[in-house]
Amino acid sequence: MTLLRDIAHTRTGDKGNRSTLSVIAYSEVDYPRLCAALTPERVRQHLAGVVQGEVVRYELPHLKALNFVLHQSLGGGVTRSLALDAHGKCLASALLHWRLD
Repeated sequence: MTLLRDIAHTRTGDKGNRSTLSVIAYSEVDYPRLCAALTPERVRQHLAGVVQGEVVRYELPHLKALNFVLHQSLGGGVTRSLALDAHGKCLASALLHWRLD
């Protein structure tokens, strides 16, 4: 079984009620695999219950990365949320447990 964390790492950021999450392949060989597996719809489904809004994906092939903007994902915003750890780093950690096969 291959998990996303076996072939990629993440970087995140939070702004308002939106989180940005980048998934970066370790190898150029795995970048197409990321593109095929991580559609905006599937990412939103994987993070269901946390991400309430639209998920927008930007492709950055020169960096072997996908950048996702997760709208309405921070419970009103980092400083307004009552959740203990609903910030981008926790969302990235949840995504890294994605089963690729």
